[in-house]
Amino acid sequence: MIQDTVLKQLNASLLGEVFFDNLHKTLYATDASVYRKIPLAVAYPKNGKDIKVLIDFATKNKSTLIPRTAGTSLAGQCVGDGIVVDVSKYFTAILSFDETAKTIKLEPGIVRDSLNVYLKPFGLFFGPNTSTSNRCMMGGMVGNNSSGSTSIKYGVTRDKVLEIEAILSDGSEALFKEISSQEFIAKTKENTVEGNIYKAIFEELSLVENQNEIKKEFPKEIIHRRNTGYAVDEFLTSDLFGGTEPSINVAKFLSGSEGTLAFSTSMTLQLDNLPPSESIMVCAHFTSIHESLLATVTAMKHNLYNCELMDKTILDCTKSNREQAKNRFFLQGDPEAILMLEISANTIEAAETLADALIADLKQHNFGYHHPKVYGKDISKVHSLRKAGLGLLGNMIGDKKAVACIEDTAVALADLPDYIKEFTKLMDKYQQNAVYYAHAGAGELHLRPILNLKKKEDVVLFRKITTETAELVKKYKGSFSGEHGDGIVRAEFIPLMIGEQNYQLLRRIKKAFDPNNVFNKGKITDAFAMDESLRYEVDRKEPIIETLQDFSDNEGILKLAEKCNGSGDCRKPVEAGGTMCPSYRATKNEKDTTRARANMLRDVLTNNTASNKFDSKELKEVLDLCLSCKACASECPSNVDIATMKVEFLYQYQETNGYSFRSSLFANNVKYNKLGSIAPALTNAILSTPIAKAIMGVAQKRKVPKLAVKTLKSWYKKQPQSENKKIVYLFCDEFTNFYDVEIGKDAFHLFEKLGYNLQIVHHEESGRSFISKGFLKEAKAVCNLNVAIFKDIVTEETPLIGIEPSAILTFKDEYIRLADDKKSAENIAKNVFTFEEFIAKEMANGNLQKSLFTKEAKILKIHGHCHQKALSGTHASFQVLNFPENYSVTIINSGCCGMAGSFGYEKEHYALSMQVGEDTLFPKIRNTPKETEIVAAGTSCRHQIFDGTERIAKHPITILKEALSLADAN
Repeated sequence: MIQDTVLKQLNASLLGEVFFDNLHKTLYATDASVYRKIPLAVAYPKNGKDIKVLIDFATKNKSTLIPRTAGTSLAGQCVGDGIVVDVSKYFTAILSFDETAKTIKLEPGIVRDSLNVYLKPFGLFFGPNTSTSNRCMMGGMVGNNSSGSTSIKYGVTRDKVLEIEAILSDGSEALFKEISSQEFIAKTKENTVEGNIYKAIFEELSLVENQNEIKKEFPKEIIHRRNTGYAVDEFLTSDLFGGTEPSINVAKFLSGSEGTLAFSTSMTLQLDNLPPSESIMVCAHFTSIHESLLATVTAMKHNLYNCELMDKTILDCTKSNREQAKNRFFLQGDPEAILMLEISANTIEAAETLADALIADLKQHNFGYHHPKVYGKDISKVHSLRKAGLGLLGNMIGDKKAVACIEDTAVALADLPDYIKEFTKLMDKYQQNAVYYAHAGAGELHLRPILNLKKKEDVVLFRKITTETAELVKKYKGSFSGEHGDGIVRAEFIPLMIGEQNYQLLRRIKKAFDPNNVFNKGKITDAFAMDESLRYEVDRKEPIIETLQDFSDNEGILKLAEKCNGSGDCRKPVEAGGTMCPSYRATKNEKDTTRARANMLRDVLTNNTASNKFDSKELKEVLDLCLSCKACASECPSNVDIATMKVEFLYQYQETNGYSFRSSLFANNVKYNKLGSIAPALTNAILSTPIAKAIMGVAQKRKVPKLAVKTLKSWYKKQPQSENKKIVYLFCDEFTNFYDVEIGKDAFHLFEKLGYNLQIVHHEESGRSFISKGFLKEAKAVCNLNVAIFKDIVTEETPLIGIEPSAILTFKDEYIRLADDKKSAENIAKNVFTFEEFIAKEMANGNLQKSLFTKEAKILKIHGHCHQKALSGTHASFQVLNFPENYSVTIINSGCCGMAGSFGYEKEHYALSMQVGEDTLFPKIRNTPKETEIVAAGTSCRHQIFDGTERIAKHPITILKEALSLADAN
């Protein structure tokens, strides 16, 4: 047992960091697989010297190093009981780039899509493209020999690897690259670990008996996704080992070795020219999986750039996903399978000709009932739908999940229909309705049984199905690991797949590289058992967790946390777009990902022995930097809504540990604002002082919003009754009422001119402040009162609209979980709209006239509120602001502004808040010409924009009201 004092010494000897607290060990105990192993520690090395120190430590202490980048591995490559070495934070440099040779040298922590953003101006890109390409990293792609949807055109990662710089098991450095046969022989004579490696490879593969055994037992050469075990078959092309090639490259052998042979610190890769500029995707619809696979053989004769499959299970998952439902536009009927067939050409005319020829060929063979063509940006929407499949499979409610164990099988394309036919019979035997999707054109479908690995009988089935599938793959001389690697789940079957003699050869080569088993023990050789160390304890009694919010839609809060399968969508960088996860983007710490929060919630709620399951300081720490932006509720394919779970945690934790003064102050802001509004000028003067900020725990650099001279409600009471007949109820939220009164007045002016009778009834605050600070009893009381007030007056004819997104959207979100009268809350939610949604709807129905608005030109840029983006979308804002005919409107791809209600005011969160703003929003606003108007519906967003850029942002209501006034003036 290695003591903490020894680990402290290790930490002191690194330029980077070593963590061995329970929090970090829990977060790194899982990846995207079904496995869980508590590591000894987690290390963040900063350079090669740190890695050498870690290797020396592991050697002396008989431990192992588990290399990790994004941790999206499906087979369990990134879990183990040694030290997890995370290079995703510091090993992120592009070291050199040769545009002429089309090569690039980089460190392993660079995200694949980010690399392609860098390369695009040069007309180049890295071809292999995984479904996790917006967060997976090059080290992981090389380690797994990843391939993805583009492999039929651009090959697999191994094809692109030219050189690898690595640190060997003795701490020495080596450069693996293409060398001549003579140079290889010379290497075998060196008395070093590197020399021993070359010597072992030469001695093993020079034996004709071994060569013949490899040819006999390894997968068919025609299968380019061959990833079972080590790629010793690649060496047989060399003239040293019976082939014809006069050179050899051990770097290609390292690709797919899952970090078990050496620790790679850089790789040099071959790049490709960008695909032709014009593409068309034919989305062929089929009535059966078998028909789609027969069609694949025909379609692959048409020089496709993509040939991907989605089955009905995947398609059905997308129906309930907020982000993906909009990408289903091309579907007709209820197909059992879709083939996504993409062709490319230099002109659209040439692309049309190729697409028409493809469709004609399919129709001639009676393949498919619908063959729509998809163009331009819509193609990426279809790709997004397919890519989301992995995460969407985790969106199943309950304990049964689509389990990754046999999802990586690859066979020759001609064998695919028959193989899948037999596989389906195997699934039928076990009464399994398996999931079929992904790379049909490459002979690989991601097949997944639906199992509950919390139950012993399904764990038994887990092994049986995996074993029988391995035997079936062997029958077709396929590869059991196509692109996801062996890891834990498939390594146990390598002797079956390649024969015992070849397996022992792999063990000997591993020994030559790594005699002390320092690198990723238990993967590929001497494997861990595939049905042990599972994420969930088998047949354990489920803990009963009482919550104030209603989590019945997910069978409880624990199962909502368990929906996170570790696919890591929350790690996508700024350039990938979207919002999730703003705190991770700012810190680059795994601790600050949505995945980490779900992992910790799951672990604490399952294993905490305290009477209050939520009473955990570690859980408090991991949730602290969550901005509650709600991006995870929509951008996470599994809809793992951490914001909602954080609210429940805050409530439960504070019930045991007490509510702080500052939390009470912010939560009860309505009560204090009522008092402050008696003398608003005095209140504003006091609250802006350093002493007041210190007492409130507010950052000194932050400007405190000022109370209005008169509240909106008091102003409204003195206004004459509108004579317009069309009644619309305005939810007078607490932010508009006390601070943004002028926007409220603009709303009344606008609606009066547009022919609506805007009314405020006596109602409670939204409860947003109570919710954000975890005061759920108070929030529930407010919710129940508002539901009672509005249930009989809010209808389709008399809707309820709101100015502040975070307030009005509580009716569509939190109120559904809080209300005692849930049916009434759900009915109200159907007729609740943001201001923009309502106006857009009225415009679409022809109830508003363009002639009312100015014809003067104006350029507008919209920053969307996070809750708005997650729960309703920003398209309505775009439509509304484009209504004046000469207004030019764009939506800023801006992520989260960083304010997040009170979060950005709190002194300990101020720096992070501003960093989040700097990541995307602030630079884009600073680069916007002064004459361009900035638009933001959220009050927090407008304050953050001003604090970060000194630019004033306007609410869309004000923009439209001004457009009316300009028209009146003219």
